[in-house]
Amino acid sequence: MKAALYARVSTTDQTCEMQLRELREYAARRGWEVTGEYVDTGWSGAKASRPELDRLMQDARTRRFDAVLVWKLDRWGRSVADCIRTIQELASAGVRFLAVTQNLDTDESNPMSRFLLHLLAAFAEFEREMIRERVIAGIRTAKIKGKSMGRPRRIFRRDEALRLRAKGLSWREIARTLDIPFSTVIDACRQNGNQAKMGIPLTQLAPTCCAL
Repeated sequence: MKAALYARVSTTDQTCEMQLRELREYAARRGWEVTGEYVDTGWSGAKASRPELDRLMQDARTRRFDAVLVWKLDRWGRSVADCIRTIQELASAGVRFLAVTQNLDTDESNPMSRFLLHLLAAFAEFEREMIRERVIAGIRTAKIKGKSMGRPRRIFRRDEALRLRAKGLSWREIARTLDIPFSTVIDACRQNGNQAKMGIPLTQLAPTCCAL
């Protein structure tokens, strides 16, 4: 039997090596040939479309393998609808799906595993919703306490930036001197140019704030 391995981690500082090692060992114990490894690094399981998952599904449609092995169901996805849709698509192409550490197998001779597959997909989606609710609750609590959820704002004077510019400093040198983003300096001084056209004196320019 030809098998494809799929592994996923949510952040780029994680690695899929442990998942892949166990999947390779699982296939080797059964004498299955691993024809491809599909690895999505830095992709949430909530996303239905992922580069390597999409490539795997395309290869499944052309029957480049007979089975797909994943370490756990939540590595495949965290949405009930997406999990079931893609697994059913594999089945319609004649490709078997296995979550090896959970003993889940869509083999037609194993109806109990198919039932558990639906249950675990529901639990995976429930877990995702709980995480989302905790994040929303945390943001709400922070707002009640008066904490800013955005980047800190820093105030600087446009007239100071213009004086430095008049001394011959470049925009990037001005940004470093004032410790503000380069693009903010450009935008602020462009705004000053518009005010100058309206006859507003330099001494009346208001401070400018930017999010850093």
